[in-house]
Amino acid sequence: MQVRHKRWMKVMVIAVAFITVGWQAFAADEKPAAAKSAPSGAGDKVAMVNGAPITQGDFDRALGFAKQQLSKMGKVTDDAQMKEGVLDQLIGSELLYQESKKAGVRIDAKTVDERLDQWKKRFPSDEEYKKALEQMKLSDAQMKTDIEKALATEKFVVDKFVDKITVPEKEIKDYYDNHPDMFKQPEQVQASHILIKLKPDASEPEQAEALKKIKEVQEKQKKGEDFAELAKANSQCPSSAKGGDLGLFGKGQMVPAFEEAAFGMKPGEVSDVVKTQFGYHLIKVTDKKPEGTVPFDEIKDRIGQYLKQDKVQKEVKDYVEKLRKEAKVETFLK
Repeated sequence: MQVRHKRWMKVMVIAVAFITVGWQAFAADEKPAAAKSAPSGAGDKVAMVNGAPITQGDFDRALGFAKQQLSKMGKVTDDAQMKEGVLDQLIGSELLYQESKKAGVRIDAKTVDERLDQWKKRFPSDEEYKKALEQMKLSDAQMKTDIEKALATEKFVVDKFVDKITVPEKEIKDYYDNHPDMFKQPEQVQASHILIKLKPDASEPEQAEALKKIKEVQEKQKKGEDFAELAKANSQCPSSAKGGDLGLFGKGQMVPAFEEAAFGMKPGEVSDVVKTQFGYHLIKVTDKKPEGTVPFDEIKDRIGQYLKQDKVQKEVKDYVEKLRKEAKVETFLK
């Protein structure tokens, strides 16, 4: 399914993420940029928002995270422009948090502790977690404060925007009809396989032994033994737990030799031994889906999620711009 928006994320606003980007990045085994010295004359603050500070540490962690994300996407952004954008996001997040407090949003300590425990579990050990805190120049107390702010802001955005915004089905159908290229589905194959691994530098005796094993399995299959059971018992691929099932895949997702064999068979057929850089395979095609268009009923919920997310982000953006015009915001970034 060639849908341009491949990740149908949970409806949320980008600005919220900047509250806790530092520890989120570390929990994902990323390394935010090291803390820098504060701008001259600003102390350790890069901005004041209605009297609340945005610290240099907050800014550096957010900037490091933003750079990592752009790098992953292969994008290059002007450094000054990026800094300005990150600061704007942090100011927007602070304004939303302040509005959450005015609205009476409260996050209890138990919820904060539970969320902190969840993040701690993403580190290999408690020592690694403490090391990450030290590198980010954060304390456990500050972590809890950041989590409370993120959860309060999220709840405020959900209550004020997400829960109140709906997308009529006609609007979803119009989007589907007006963007036909987004919902094209290439030919796909569903296949299972049995793999006997082979190291890239395998010697001739090792290759011969692996080939002998796969041929023994092949003989059992030809005599009528169940392919899925043979995969569970013999395959050296993690898919063996599912009887060798690899699910649906399109062209370009598998290595060439494997793909050529899979797309060249009919459902129910089993290949001869196929060699790839991973080893020797037996491949069974279980289903085929021809090229076509994803039916509306199959995709309408995802389109609705995307359109709703888009509306939420636009409304929050407009709301933050309104708040900023009414707020006292001082910036010290150079």
